[in-house]
Amino acid sequence: MKKKVLLMGASGSGKTSMRSLIFSNNPASLTARLGATIDVEQNHVRFLGDLILNLWDCGGQDAFMDSYLSTQRATIFSHVGVLIYVFDAESRERAKDLEYYRDCLDALRRYSSEARVFLLVHKMDLVREGERKGELERKRRELVKESSGMGVTVFGTSIYDESLYKAWSRIVHTLIPNAAVLSRHLTTLAEACSATEVILFERTTFLVIATSASPPSASASSPPTVSLPPLPSPPRSLKSPTSPSFSLPQTDPEPEPEEPEDDPHQMSPTRYERTSELIKAFKYSCSRFLRQDFHALEMELAEFTAVLDELTKNTYVMIVAHDPTIETAALRLNIRLARRKFEELQGDSLVS
Repeated sequence: MKKKVLLMGASGSGKTSMRSLIFSNNPASLTARLGATIDVEQNHVRFLGDLILNLWDCGGQDAFMDSYLSTQRATIFSHVGVLIYVFDAESRERAKDLEYYRDCLDALRRYSSEARVFLLVHKMDLVREGERKGELERKRRELVKESSGMGVTVFGTSIYDESLYKAWSRIVHTLIPNAAVLSRHLTTLAEACSATEVILFERTTFLVIATSASPPSASASSPPTVSLPPLPSPPRSLKSPTSPSFSLPQTDPEPEPEEPEDDPHQMSPTRYERTSELIKAFKYSCSRFLRQDFHALEMELAEFTAVLDELTKNTYVMIVAHDPTIETAALRLNIRLARRKFEELQGDSLVS
């Protein structure tokens, strides 16, 4: 099953950089070397067995945009599952950006009326820190108005923090047909392990696919997911079975909303995205500096214990437990015992 994903926006808005960061495992520091996209670049990314993302990265130069909206109109906008339109937060050509966006929506309505639309206000790191929340809300209202009644979801993103992983994880989640089924089985696995939570990641991108349901101690009004506790700052180390201890690079986290008072672990609302970002950085460091392939990881800290291991050939699973009596060996055993069921659910296997 293929899902066509259009990645569009003005030239220089950051489309290719985010694609490189998410799908090619390149760090943010290397994206400055990337050149502009010429016409359309297609990539196929396999998710969960038969689900394949057919990603169309469309060059944003005026000549290409005019071609997409005229001679290539039917080719570009037919059979689209998701449109991701990227806006530069500091663009000086907002009127032209919005005009092209409106034209793209018109074409999408005609050829793919059921497509989901996600708008990324990118390069938010260029906006002054104290002004980011207000600026994003102002742009969100503007973009909703320009969308003329079409349902859109707006994210503020940057390649230098976890916001990009948050946006792409939400986007990919809408394309997974059995996400609710996966979540139920992750909840069963969490209960079997007496764990606080279980998170399922796509193997290459480390985007979050599904999570277990909230534990009984969580607020009934909270979203139906549980999450990683805040990572220590800085963490002492991450232990990988295939490499020596290696400390991850740190970023200064932005202020986060307070968790509900009845959450006994005071878990961060950005834990999934931060975990994706940090694990990708750790994988890159293992490969570049240690010449080691990343396979699995264990963390035993004062606040919690966590195990990250392969679940199927296309996924990793992380189990987090706050009970200090739970051993990492027991968590790894439960992961091995759960593999066959998740291979059936995802239609793939670690055994070729």
